[in-house]
Amino acid sequence: MLGGALLLLSACGGKKQEPPPPPEVGIVVLRTQSVPVTTVLAGRTNSFMTSDVRPQVNGIIKARLFTEGGLVRAGQTLYEIDPALYRAAVDQARANLANAEAALASARALAERYKPLVGIEAVSKQDYTNAVAAAGQAVATVAQNRAALETARINLGYTRVTAPISGRIGRSAVTPGALVTAGQATALATIQQLDPIYVDIQQSSADLLRLRQAFAAGGVVPTSAPVSLTLEDGTEYAYKGRLEFAEVTVDESTGSVTLRARFPNPQGLLLPGMYVRALLTQANRPDAILAPQQGVARDPQGDATALVVGADNKVVSRDLKLGGTMGDKWVVLGGLNPGDRLIVEGTSKVQPGRVVKPVPAGSSTTLPQSGPQPGAGRTGADHAGGAARSRPAGS
Repeated sequence: MLGGALLLLSACGGKKQEPPPPPEVGIVVLRTQSVPVTTVLAGRTNSFMTSDVRPQVNGIIKARLFTEGGLVRAGQTLYEIDPALYRAAVDQARANLANAEAALASARALAERYKPLVGIEAVSKQDYTNAVAAAGQAVATVAQNRAALETARINLGYTRVTAPISGRIGRSAVTPGALVTAGQATALATIQQLDPIYVDIQQSSADLLRLRQAFAAGGVVPTSAPVSLTLEDGTEYAYKGRLEFAEVTVDESTGSVTLRARFPNPQGLLLPGMYVRALLTQANRPDAILAPQQGVARDPQGDATALVVGADNKVVSRDLKLGGTMGDKWVVLGGLNPGDRLIVEGTSKVQPGRVVKPVPAGSSTTLPQSGPQPGAGRTGADHAGGAARSRPAGS
């Protein structure tokens, strides 16, 4: 029995111990793709058109013919000014025109009568010349009186104050019985067209300069800039807008440039002066790299890092430059290349320089599927998928 035990112990001592297999890690192979360059900016709504209603003749307001706060159409009568004096002026101008036309007929007849008589010297040439001149003066007088009649008619028409544009009218500054004058400083009412509506957005000149430099370098491609809105209560506005133009000067007091977007507003939900947040797509990055957020972490200094599998299946640490998020992925501006195998699962079990067994992410049954756990120098509080997730790409 003692000999058998010694033989068994000798056999066990002679067996060579196998090294542990390399740990599995889930990887994602990175590729380039087109990514929109977006930014979130604050803005204020402004009416598409605004018109102050003012009288063009003097008089007493006889009636107000609209509902305050209601919709009015272009050409609709809003106020009626007492027309009595202006109607009398039209009648007087019409009578003056009739008198001038009668005088013209008499002057022409006299000139026609003198024309054959001057040839036989029955009348003097001077008398004929005077008759022709009188007829010409009568023509001019008729034209003057016709213009005076037209002016009187126009002034009579101005006693009905009409809406210059269609839109929503505000409160009335006057009531029936008030005296108004032509060209007065105070508007009778204000009309604003709210469909469509403008949104004026402020973008810092530094951000705009970086975008223009990226255009010049060929890193991004400009787009037609569709715009989405988030309202004051945090809800998304149902309609998309489009950027109309950008100011060519920088506001010296704020260091920003005003961008103007136009939005449909069929229900009148947007009112002038409302605060909104606008999401703009100003360009596209044609060769951007998107890295899953669970594969990106922060070191103790707060810099973004990632682990990739090298050609010899050794783990390599990379320092990253991030440009924002796109969904659940980071837009990587530097540190990763197309074809890199980014580790997104099992990072807690590996260190830089260690040999690993890479498998496609989500295919292993031994790795957690909820993302990496904190590793060396990579704390859970510093994980890149935290509060920065709400930042748009390119912001």
